[in-house]
Amino acid sequence: MIGNILIINTGSTTTKLGYYSDGSRVFDEKLEHTAADVAKYKSIMDQADMRRQAIKDFMGSRGIPLEDVDIVMARGGLITPVITGVYNVNQDMRVVLFSGRDGVHACNLSAILADDIAQEINDIRSAKGLESRFGKTTAYIADPPMADEMLPECRMGGIPEFTRKTLFHALNSRAIVRRYLREHGKTVNDVTVVVAHMGGGATISLHRNGKVIDVNHGLGGDGPITPERCGCCPPFDLIDMCFSGKYTKEEIKLKLVGRGGAVAYFGTNSMVDVENMAANGNELAITFLKAYVLNICKYIAAMSATADGKVDAILLTGGIAHSKKIMDDIKAKIGFIAPVEVFPGEDEIASLAENGYLILEGKTKIHTYNKSRIIED
Repeated sequence: MIGNILIINTGSTTTKLGYYSDGSRVFDEKLEHTAADVAKYKSIMDQADMRRQAIKDFMGSRGIPLEDVDIVMARGGLITPVITGVYNVNQDMRVVLFSGRDGVHACNLSAILADDIAQEINDIRSAKGLESRFGKTTAYIADPPMADEMLPECRMGGIPEFTRKTLFHALNSRAIVRRYLREHGKTVNDVTVVVAHMGGGATISLHRNGKVIDVNHGLGGDGPITPERCGCCPPFDLIDMCFSGKYTKEEIKLKLVGRGGAVAYFGTNSMVDVENMAANGNELAITFLKAYVLNICKYIAAMSATADGKVDAILLTGGIAHSKKIMDDIKAKIGFIAPVEVFPGEDEIASLAENGYLILEGKTKIHTYNKSRIIED
């Protein structure tokens, strides 16, 4: 693999950077932004100049000139309508990300920073009369989280107002499928697999021939119980809670996402803590772990039903996949559907680098984002 790739992944108080040169990881760094730093700005998007300078300063401290960068990869933000794949960052994307039209999240800043830095790289090269081996440096995103390729029957809700939407770990899930294909010697993505990404939240996605045709919404109250999510809940009980007068709208949202699951029961979002409690005989923790495994397996089984039971493999990934006990329990309960393989952790920086080299090698299709029209192959 030939080329230098800068990778940008923005969080609420961090900017994760990666740099790859000719296929080798040079660094993977997390720049911390203090509470005082971020408090100066009204919104995450207003932090663009501060974070861009922090990136440039760090690159300088590592002795890497900006003009050495051939391509800039960014974590995808909240944009619709899209399908999975690679997109060049364009004005339509910038407008939607900056405005927060489809949702406000720290990841929205990644593509804007990448595009600004790519433009600065081109300006530097032009001023110095330098040539790039790959031409103009461009910013791209890959597999944004709101990518929607669901079958129409999967998208339909019980009433017109409740259309099912997507928001899932698209970047890692798709990277895991590519890894599965490589490890099984397949050069064509003609498989049907269920990917269960398990972290603070959980998204269970069905991949068929490269398309994600069914998935739960990882932040919308749709999905299994997780360390921080309550998962799907009884609607009438939720309605009663909403009109009880005891909670604000934001407090109820936090009960569903952020303070649900293990946090609600044990005050921790660490499944390691819950496992330790269970090992010490805590009956509630033992039951919670059983419920967690059951919830994950129910969603895997549901995705298998979408595929008429014709599933080649079930792939388990995310931070919780490091737990041998939980993975063994999931395998024992769901292994009757298809072979189960475990790919612990996630590495968004490496996934973006992989997509970057696919771009440089001309081995992937580049989509152009249109804020009002879904991209079709």
